[in-house]
Amino acid sequence: MKVVNFNKIKGEEVSDPGAKDVTVRWLISKNDGAPNFAMRLFEIKPGGFTPYHQHQWEHEVFILKGDGSLVTEGKASPLKPGDAVFVPGGENHQFKNVSEEDLIFLCLIPHKV
Repeated sequence: MKVVNFNKIKGEEVSDPGAKDVTVRWLISKNDGAPNFAMRLFEIKPGGFTPYHQHQWEHEVFILKGDGSLVTEGKASPLKPGDAVFVPGGENHQFKNVSEEDLIFLCLIPHKV
């Protein structure tokens, strides 16, 4: 079992090409003995964004703070605190912060096979 405050987990800068002002904290991962899923906390600064990308695994996302936009193929959907998001595997997507405060969200993914 693991119980830890997110502030005790070091944030890592997302340095993937196409990312701007994004930090991720791996809250729960294989390193903790979780065999199926990872839980991550993303923090995106105002004006920041994740890369526009796709992969074969799904995302489950829960918006905690800030206003954002989910950009998918030909569509942008507004995001606000309390929103739950499902991004299927294989779908191009990008998270953007469109507010003056940090956009903070939980993101759960299956471990890569």
